[in-house]
Formats: sequence, structure tokens, C-alpha cells
Amino acid sequence: MTAEARPAAPVLTERQEARRRGILQAGAQLAGRGGFEAVQMREVADAAGVALGTLYRYFPSKVHLLVAIMQDQLQHLHITLRRQPPAGQDAAQRVAETLLRAFRALRRDPHLADAMVRALTFADRGVSPEVDAVSRLTTAIVLDAMGLEDPTQEQLAVVRVIEHTWHSALITWLSGRESIAQVKRDIETVCGLIDLPAARG
Repeated sequence: MTAEARPAAPVLTERQEARRRGILQAGAQLAGRGGFEAVQMREVADAAGVALGTLYRYFPSKVHLLVAIMQDQLQHLHITLRRQPPAGQDAAQRVAETLLRAFRALRRDPHLADAMVRALTFADRGVSPEVDAVSRLTTAIVLDAMGLEDPTQEQLAVVRVIEHTWHSALITWLSGRESIAQVKRDIETVCGLIDLPAARG
């Protein structure tokens, strides 16, 4: 089913939205204390003050929940970046600054970061709409930093490569196989693709 053909997500009432927000906060707190394994759906329900069946109506699995938490975190980042945009002189510098700011935020809560990234890695087709939402937000954040509203196919291809490198760098850092300094170098290197002639459109 294409994105256009998918049914729209149901509009939540104010009470339902508040309940959903409480579930996200409870899940984030548990993940922050112990990572992916610490997020048990019964404990999330207890912490959020909802019945287990209610929790499953909002989030069918903990992977759904953790991907939704990542989406929520990215939405907050997007708002913050629009209020305080990166100050680099060219698109490559601005995108690198944006991703490094996001990386610093993840480093402040490594257990939560690990849980969210593992959920994205484990997500199967049943979580595709949520994963797609995360991808669209990441793309929007990068395009904002580039200053693009109507990117070419070449520019979108570069953005995809940047996103793949970003995700891979997070995985290797969280697993202890890559240092913070190396993540920074990887991000700055891949953002340099933006200044290549084909990527400038």
C-alpha cells in the first residue's frame, strides 16, 4: 500500500492525546533507565496509569512504542531547530551542525538512544508507517538545514545517503565500535557530498 493509499491516522480527542503522551513519557523513562530490555509493556502500562489492553490499542508492541518515542523526539528537535537554526555558512556545514546537535542530545541519554535505535533496526513491515514517519521527519530536518523546499532527485539521493550514514554511525557508536570523534568525522565527511556539483542541482 502506498503512502497515499494508507488510511489516515484517527484524530485523537484531547483526553486520548493526553493518555498517549503519558504512555510515551512512561516508555521513555523506562528506556532511559535500562535501555531496550527495560521497556516491558506491563510496566509501561503501570507507569502510565492505563490498562494493558489500552496500551496495546495505542501501541501494538514495544517496537511500535519506541519508534513513536523517536518520532516524538525528532518533532521536538525539529521545532527547536526552527527556533534556533544552524549557523553554518553553507549547506554542508548547517546539516553537519544539525546532526551533531542531535547526536549530543542522544549522548545525554544513551540508554534511551540505544532503545530507540534498536527498535528502528528490529522494526518489520508491521511498523512501516511509524518508521516512514521517522524517515520523513529526518529528511525534513536535513532539508531545512540545507535551505531547500523543492529538492531535486539528486539532492534527495544525497539526503538518503546522509541519513543512512547517520543511522549506521549511531549503531556503531552505541555498540562501542566507534568513538564520538569518529562519528563527528563521518557526519562531516558525508555532509560534504552536499557541495558536490550534482548534489547542488
